[in-house]
Amino acid sequence: MEQIFNPYQTQIEKLNKAIAQNQALLEDSELQILAAEEIARLQEEKQALELAAAEFQSNQNKNESSGNQTIQTANAIIEIRGGAGGDEAKIWANDLMRMYLRYSENKGLKIDLIDELVFKVKGQAQLPIVSIDKEGKITLTGETEMLSAYKLFHYESGVHRVQRVPVTEAAGRIHTSTASVAVLPEVTATAIEIKEEDLEWSFMRSGGAGGQSVNKTNSAVRLVHKPSGIVVNARQERKQAQNRQIALELLRALLWQIEEDKKQAEIGEARSNIGRNMRAEKIRTYNYPQSRVTDHRIHQSWHNLEAILGGDLDILIAATRSLMKIDEKITTN
Repeated sequence: MEQIFNPYQTQIEKLNKAIAQNQALLEDSELQILAAEEIARLQEEKQALELAAAEFQSNQNKNESSGNQTIQTANAIIEIRGGAGGDEAKIWANDLMRMYLRYSENKGLKIDLIDELVFKVKGQAQLPIVSIDKEGKITLTGETEMLSAYKLFHYESGVHRVQRVPVTEAAGRIHTSTASVAVLPEVTATAIEIKEEDLEWSFMRSGGAGGQSVNKTNSAVRLVHKPSGIVVNARQERKQAQNRQIALELLRALLWQIEEDKKQAEIGEARSNIGRNMRAEKIRTYNYPQSRVTDHRIHQSWHNLEAILGGDLDILIAATRSLMKIDEKITTN
C-alpha cells in the first residue's frame, strides 16, 4: 500500500535537529540556562506535533476502511470575502458571517474559527422539507431531512449583494455592496495529494483576542502552496500544531474545489447555468429599504430580512435546496 504523506513528519525532524543543537550548548556555562529553556519549548512543540501526526494517521486509516466517503458526511469550511463597496463591503461580510454563525448555533452545530471570516461548521442538523407549487408558493411538508454541515450550506456559495444606507453615508443614499461566500467540504488527505516540497510554512505571533497565551508564542500559521499560489492562514488556536492542521485542511479543501471546477468545466456549459462558478455568481440580494431577500437562482423573495440576518434561514435554505436539486436533475439528464 502506498504510504500517505504525513504533513507533520518533516517539521518533527526539524525540531529533532534543533533539540540536538541546543543540547550541545548545555555544556556552555553562559548559554546553559537559555539552551535548557529552548529545549523545553521545542520538546513541547514536538510532542504536540507527534500527537497531531498520530491523529492524522488514524484518520487516514478510518477513511480507507470506510471507503473514503468524505463528501457525503463532510463538515463545511465557509470563507467569506468582502467584494465591491469598500468599507461597507467589509461590514457586510461580517454581517453575513454573524448570520451563518447564529444559524449554526441555532441548529446545534459546532463552530471552529479558523481566521478572520473563515470558519468550520461541524456536525449534522435537521432541515425542513418544503414543497413548491407551480405558482411558486412554498409550503412546509412537516417532514425533515438530516444533512451534514456541507450539504446544509452547499447552495450558499456565491455573491451576496446588499442594498442599504451605510452608517457612514451622511446624505442617506442607498449603496450596493457585495461579499462572496465559498462553502467547501472538509476532505481527507487521500482525496487530494499534497507534496511536502510544494509547501512553504511560516509562523508568527497571533494578534487579537486570546490573551497572553496566544500572543507570546509563534502559534499563528501561514501556509503557501507554491504550485497554485494559494495562501491560507490559521491563527485562532493557541497551539501551533493545531493551526498547522487547520491550515492543511483549508488548503486541501481549496485544492479540491479547484479540481471540481475543472471537472465541471469539462462536462460542459449546462452545469454552469446552475451556479457551478460559485464565487462569481450573484445568487442573492438583501434589500434593506424593502426588508426583502431575493434568491435570483430560484426567483423567490422573502420579506423578513431582519429575521433572516438574525439566523432564521431554514425556509430560505430548504426552498433553495429543493429547487436547485430539481434544476440539477434537469441539466444532467
